[in-house]
Amino acid sequence: MGRYLLSGVALIGLLVSPTRAASTTHKTHPHHANHARTTTPAHRALPTHKHATVASGTEDMTVHAQRRGSHSAVEVVTRETMDHFVAGTSPMQILALTTPGANFASDDAFGLDTVANTLYVRGFNQTQLGVSLDGIPMGGQGFHNWNGLGVDQMEIQENITSLTMSQGAGALDTPSAQTLGGAITFTSADPSDKAGGQISQLFGSYNGFRTFGRVDSGKLNSSGTKFYAAYARTDQDLWKGYGDQQEQQANFKLVQPVGDRGKITAVFDYSNFEQYNYLSLTKNMWQKMGRNTTYLKPNYALAKEYAYYAQNGGVPAGLEGVLSNDEIGDYAYDGTQTQRNYLSAITGEFQLFPNVTSKTIAYAHVSNGDYSATNPFLTSPTSQVPMAMETGHPDVRRLGFVQNFDIHAGHNNDIKTGIWYENDRFNYPMMMYEDGVDTPHSSISNFKNGTTWWADSFNTNTFQFYLQDTYHIIPGMTVEAGFRSLLQTTHGGTSVDNTSTLSSWGVYYSHPASGNLTAANAFLPHFNFDYHFLNQHEVYFDIAENMRAYDYSAQSSSGSPWSGLGSAANPAQTVFDENKKSLRPERTWNYVVGYRFNSHFFSGSADFYHTDYYNRLAAITSGSTGNTYSAFMNVGRETMNGADVAGTFRPLPGLAITNSFSWNDATYEDTHLPYNGGYVSIKGKQQVYYPKFMYKADVSYTWHRATFNFNTTYTSARQMTYTNDEQIPAYWTSNLNVAYDFGKVGFAQNLKTSFGITNLYNQNYIGGVYGAASVAGDDNANLFVAAPREFFGTIAAQF
Repeated sequence: MGRYLLSGVALIGLLVSPTRAASTTHKTHPHHANHARTTTPAHRALPTHKHATVASGTEDMTVHAQRRGSHSAVEVVTRETMDHFVAGTSPMQILALTTPGANFASDDAFGLDTVANTLYVRGFNQTQLGVSLDGIPMGGQGFHNWNGLGVDQMEIQENITSLTMSQGAGALDTPSAQTLGGAITFTSADPSDKAGGQISQLFGSYNGFRTFGRVDSGKLNSSGTKFYAAYARTDQDLWKGYGDQQEQQANFKLVQPVGDRGKITAVFDYSNFEQYNYLSLTKNMWQKMGRNTTYLKPNYALAKEYAYYAQNGGVPAGLEGVLSNDEIGDYAYDGTQTQRNYLSAITGEFQLFPNVTSKTIAYAHVSNGDYSATNPFLTSPTSQVPMAMETGHPDVRRLGFVQNFDIHAGHNNDIKTGIWYENDRFNYPMMMYEDGVDTPHSSISNFKNGTTWWADSFNTNTFQFYLQDTYHIIPGMTVEAGFRSLLQTTHGGTSVDNTSTLSSWGVYYSHPASGNLTAANAFLPHFNFDYHFLNQHEVYFDIAENMRAYDYSAQSSSGSPWSGLGSAANPAQTVFDENKKSLRPERTWNYVVGYRFNSHFFSGSADFYHTDYYNRLAAITSGSTGNTYSAFMNVGRETMNGADVAGTFRPLPGLAITNSFSWNDATYEDTHLPYNGGYVSIKGKQQVYYPKFMYKADVSYTWHRATFNFNTTYTSARQMTYTNDEQIPAYWTSNLNVAYDFGKVGFAQNLKTSFGITNLYNQNYIGGVYGAASVAGDDNANLFVAAPREFFGTIAAQF
């Protein structure tokens, strides 16, 4: 059962979320540690980065409700566009459905399942993008919120006024330590000047139920004090298997003007996501066992039978030649997670001088949760049941501040400069809870009296400085140049390891390692040229160098310098110390050139981009279940070329027809990848998990008070392995939404009803992907089947 895998952030630009992928040293599913494969249930759950950067110096202009107006290599998704989709749909999903070059996939219709969600923008995954909300750093967007906070767990969708995506070479002013490519910036709504409120209620398939309510205070006094408070709850049964997914969110925002010199804004956001998970599958499991294959709950007897075979070899009767023993081990009884987040921030924006403005942000983010999964490779000592509940109880505390200055110097220069500092503390204890002879331990409660297997602790300090100047050469023509400096130091690792005293649980080597690493670069340049001419035309190009700081995650995962290293014969600490001598942070050089045309009847754009990756880092794992060995190393380069072409026709008032085509040729350069005791060349092989071709069509029509929207997306085959010997099949997916606004009805100012259908043609396809890719073969259970056709109806009103 040897395994030779490369983790997500690993291998030359593999672009699998470093921690998403990181959480898979061996083929594991999100919550369950596939055998002793250095990954335990909750580690799949480990964090992922996602960063968003906003191209500095950009100006957003709305061209049409359905297409976004843009400046330079920036696209904007408006509030009106988001309203064309089912209420509560993840903004990331809407971004991908309406924007060329972006790809989002999941296993639920709303796109809220944090395990399966997979976002790529021009080859970069969600862990390699910079992300911010109103200037607040959002850090990682992954499953575990180890260094950030996903947008779906922070801001209620209805409170987001716009989503800006920089598909260019990056942005200097975005506070992010993981950006290798583009950036995503979210803007939230300010409280209304007039007292009022909003309410909406959704009903849908699989007992889908979503309630949203918001109350605006209006201006409370002569100084203009105003606030709003909003709450949303989304609840839906799993479309296959046992359980449901519940998401609760609350937003509070207060704005206090300070005369005519500026304003102070205070926000508090809360979320509680309690989700039963869908089982991640191998391609063979999907094809042989069907799209409804998932966790074995509530069949406890069957789960114990599968666990017996997983530990002792063989497969249950009737599955000979259908599933391998490894795939039997990929099944588990249960997998869940509960994620709780609290975000507070105070922002001060002031006009210091006629030509100088200041924006100061102080923020604090606290996150904790319970990430549980049945582990069929442990044994409950008292009952001797061949499995046990394994739960990670991470807690995160991020504290930081951002200080920016905008300076108008003379007639032609706009200077921007600023700093960002953040301290991130991450703790991850791994606990084990016994399963009984007849009943299992609950996966969502009763986390008392557990047994500590091990615990990890990290502390990270990040500092960033940037300086840029936008020079207006002539009307419509600007050139922008600047740089940023980034320094991040992380120290920590294993703080507790009880492996040697827990033999009765059947534990295996846990890969403990600790130490510190620093990523630093004093000069990361960015250059942009933009020229608007003849009123309707624009040309631009972007060049930037980016660096991504090191990931850190629990020892049982892979894909970081601290994770899944070594073996009992070659201790993880020894491997870490040796790696430290040669590891360097990942870097990219990004180049973008584009053209855009806008008129009343037609809007079109064409972009070409090129990326060179350097110091691609990979976790390469080999060995058997009880004797796995991993190393973390620089495995070479990756080269990416791509193009996006999009056009929107408006032949009739209210009608917009958009078509876009995307091509991406990302290939690895490594010719000596360690594999199976030797080396294999992957030079020229296509990047894993990102499609080479995408086609998107969107038709939007507004007639009086009625709105119709249809969109469809073709996604070509995605490579599953680094040798490209296995593929995730291509697929089409479509959505239909219709709405009618009744206007003022009684005391409601606007009464609106809408009806939506997701996966309109009920396609059976693989959506999200979580975890590391194999070098070769259908070796990893990391594929999630997309949700089937679902129906949703919503009624909403404003007061």
